[in-house]
Amino acid sequence: MVQAKQQRASEVDVSVIVPTYRRQRQVVDAVRSALVQSGPSVEVLVFDDDPVASAREAVESIRDERLRYFARPENSGGRPAVVRNEGASIARGRYLHFLDDDDMLRPGALATLTKHLDAAPNVGMAFGQIIPFGDGPDLQSNRQHYREAARVARDARSSRELAAHLMFHPALLITSACMARRESFEAVGGFDTVMAVCEDTDLWARIARQKGYVFIDQPICDYHTGANSLMHSLVEGDGRMRSAYERMFAKYRAEHGTLEFYALKIWARTALRFSWTSRETHPSGSGVRTGH
Repeated sequence: MVQAKQQRASEVDVSVIVPTYRRQRQVVDAVRSALVQSGPSVEVLVFDDDPVASAREAVESIRDERLRYFARPENSGGRPAVVRNEGASIARGRYLHFLDDDDMLRPGALATLTKHLDAAPNVGMAFGQIIPFGDGPDLQSNRQHYREAARVARDARSSRELAAHLMFHPALLITSACMARRESFEAVGGFDTVMAVCEDTDLWARIARQKGYVFIDQPICDYHTGANSLMHSLVEGDGRMRSAYERMFAKYRAEHGTLEFYALKIWARTALRFSWTSRETHPSGSGVRTGH
């Protein structure tokens, strides 16, 4: 069983997993941005979370043997963690990249991420800069936010510090800008399917803390702002957000101890809060920062 799994994983460098739900036009752009990547061998797996398979025609119009389309028989109930874990379970790559259906990878993104993970075999994930695009009213503030996020990630000195930022500060990263080593993803149990929101923040905090990370100070993905999504629909005080963070915190305390958790919380609320010049709650150079 283990030998078969190793053989399967060695066939492909990167599995790009794309959950989609009624974004036929956008998902085509997302898929193409992955298929045009140069360097590592790539497969793209699209999982249509719409029971009527609305994206089938659009995706299957892309003629590429590296692309596979899966129509899910029933909707996940708005839980992308379920779909992403399903994709990871059949992916063949040694690295996993989860690309949202309205985001796009920058040219060379997968080559950059794999190069740095290959060079740091003891770390579990890599991520890079996020470039917002779109025509919504929040575009400029999102651009400013993610410029700040890149600076904060660049200055982080350890996996504990990155975990503190992820748990207690505004969004530092998005899933489309991250790549996970398969073994690290499996070791932490993948995405938490109990969490209706923030399952991505929870995953990357767990991998970074337990397995270490690499931050690459280069643009990795174009992030579509102003789009209809579960996160954009949340309002202040939404119970799903509170429940997700309470679960995230409880897991961290169980894994790393109450003392470390509260020490990080105090650190984030005092010293680390000065890392952010912007306290927005919404979510240049060429350097690499590794945290263990």
